[in-house]
Amino acid sequence: MSGMRTTGSLHIGHYWGVINNWLKLQDKYLCFFAAADWHGLTTHYQDPANIKQYSRDMIIDWLSCGVDPNKAVLFIQSQISEHAELHLLLSMLTPLSWLQRIPSYKDQQQKLAAKDINTYGFLGYPLLQTADILIYGTHLVPVGADQASHIELSREIARRFNWLYGTDIATRQKVTDLLSKIKPETVDAYMHIISNYRENADNQMLKQASELLKSQGNLTRKERDVLVRNIATPYKPVLTEPRALLSTIPLMLGTDGQKMSKSYGNTISLRETTDSLHQKILKMPTDPARIKRNDVGNPHKCPVFNLHNLYTASDSKTWVINGCTTATIGCVDCKKCLISNIEEHLIPIQQNISDLEQNKDYVDDIIMQGNAKAREVAQQNMSKIKAAMSIVG
Repeated sequence: MSGMRTTGSLHIGHYWGVINNWLKLQDKYLCFFAAADWHGLTTHYQDPANIKQYSRDMIIDWLSCGVDPNKAVLFIQSQISEHAELHLLLSMLTPLSWLQRIPSYKDQQQKLAAKDINTYGFLGYPLLQTADILIYGTHLVPVGADQASHIELSREIARRFNWLYGTDIATRQKVTDLLSKIKPETVDAYMHIISNYRENADNQMLKQASELLKSQGNLTRKERDVLVRNIATPYKPVLTEPRALLSTIPLMLGTDGQKMSKSYGNTISLRETTDSLHQKILKMPTDPARIKRNDVGNPHKCPVFNLHNLYTASDSKTWVINGCTTATIGCVDCKKCLISNIEEHLIPIQQNISDLEQNKDYVDDIIMQGNAKAREVAQQNMSKIKAAMSIVG
């Protein structure tokens, strides 16, 4: 399962960091790809008028890049109400500190200081993301390294849910009472041992637990034995603990040398016009050592070369490296080569976009069918979740 926030046109960072990976995954797995319009509201709640159109444009962009609706389920997040319902249920059992410790939370607050994002929606963004993932029984979530902490949060929440609702009440209460007697950090370590044991059935985990609990002087031997036995006690997992499938694409730099992001205004859109593309590339910063035309440079310190690695064939890339390191070509020559290569890649995508925008009924049908497929799976899993929680209705 994967998705993208609907906050505007997709850019080449999305293509190389996400979509290109989806094209491979859709041939190997049952994939759910969501236009995450509710997530778009986390930073654009004051001006939501365009989010509906962004959702549609996003799915058109995916299709234009080769995402196949016959292989993957393409849908709009807000059309599947179970995402919000599970988000609400999970919010009842998720410690506030788990959300506050997510690295991207404070980082984004600093970088988006101009926006008023001191809201629960922004703080709870990773929890809604968790609901997006868990509602489909997801095993793998393709993400970049900067999102790995979000997937670990999803695993912790699934683990906590299964602990609360995957065992019988009497056993759960007895173990809970014992855990209340030991240090919080020991409880965390104990819960990780449970997760590892249930994934790998490794009896070494039981020995680790025994050693861990020996350090808790307020537990009797009998109480320690109860906790160790609990690790191997059969239980019924309700939620699947997802794993992160990390992207192999390195960090994509934007036109200002920072990470490419719509929030930073430094992107190259999949729908970029020729004139705009030329202007953006020609203004990009290069190796700061190349102040004059005859100064030699280091391509590996240049944001422009970061894009050459994706768009330029090896022989042309060798020409760029040699020319830069010997000052036999200037930065403008290097950039013009890159512009040509990016244009060659974008032209067929933009033609596909144009064709799809002229075929409204076809796109509407794909979205409608994708919503229906996603809703069916989400409703089935929500029924199981409610049953585990003894919630009727």
